[in-house]
Amino acid sequence: MSATPTEDQIQDQVQDANATEASAETAAAEQAFEAEDLSIPEDVPTADDPSSRAASRSLDDAGFTLDEFAALLSKYDYNFKPGDIVNGTVFALESKGAMIDIGAKTAAFMPLQEVSINRVEGLSDVLQPGEIREFFIMSEENEDGQLALSIRRIEYQRAWERVRQLQKEDATIYSEVFATNRGGALVRVEGLRGFIPGSHISTRKPKEELVADFLPLKFLEVDEERNRLVLSHRRALVERKMNRLEVGEVVVGTVRGIKPYGAFIDIGGVSGLLHISEISHEHIETPHSVLNVNDQMKVMIIDLDAERGRISLSTKALEPEPGDMLTDPQKVFEKAEEMAARYKQMLMEQAEEGEDPISSMMI
Repeated sequence: MSATPTEDQIQDQVQDANATEASAETAAAEQAFEAEDLSIPEDVPTADDPSSRAASRSLDDAGFTLDEFAALLSKYDYNFKPGDIVNGTVFALESKGAMIDIGAKTAAFMPLQEVSINRVEGLSDVLQPGEIREFFIMSEENEDGQLALSIRRIEYQRAWERVRQLQKEDATIYSEVFATNRGGALVRVEGLRGFIPGSHISTRKPKEELVADFLPLKFLEVDEERNRLVLSHRRALVERKMNRLEVGEVVVGTVRGIKPYGAFIDIGGVSGLLHISEISHEHIETPHSVLNVNDQMKVMIIDLDAERGRISLSTKALEPEPGDMLTDPQKVFEKAEEMAARYKQMLMEQAEEGEDPISSMMI
């Protein structure tokens, strides 16, 4: 009877069996490798053989044409031209101007004089690095591929749009006189230079003393093509005064000037015209025969023309008897309110009858 193997003897027998199996598999693999044909086939193409390359495909099979492909690319190719308004980022302030990134190949440049329509001491008064805003393209690219930009041109265009709107609204504006000349006074409106003709300045001050004064103004002419912005101080004052006046009202005035055709009467800071035909029912050769400069007198308002800034006056309508202004002007002034009340009553009656009260004045 044979002895039973121990546990260590069984483990040694398993290891010997595994080693014998592995040696047999290795020997079989070596025999298969030696039997394989590793020679290079004669029909393998070389590297410069066209048949070895991937076949090219026509773009016709891609779903769009070459023109469509070019158009697609053009959407991402910025085409800048003079007159365009573009967004840009300020990235450098220099002594002569600012460098602006607008997405072009080369940074654009804005000269100092183009930074604002108003006078500025330096670029930092208007721009800050990193600021994003609109810029006007002034010219084509130079030889370095750089564009020239402007903020002033944008402000200039928008200023004219603004003053046209103000004129349309018949607005009254206030502006400071910054200079005077022989013809009148100069002001700035929305950054634009405006001119007040001497005939439209209504003040007792000499023109030279108006500098730094703020005046109420109305628009007379707004013409961007001719670069003409003309304003009236007199019209603004007349309109303001007109808001408190009415036809048929008696006011006290002072004779400020006498012309062959009549006299200019100051009535509370605005000037009205007493035409020679409205001084008296009697014929008058010249206003100088009846009136003197600085005379104080009562006159009646017979017309208010806000559009032209004119106030028409009369003493003829206040005469108790025709010719009283020539023989007894004091009597005319004493009875002025009484005669004015009669005049207003006449206006009301004529209005009810559909007549023109101005064309059928008292005779």
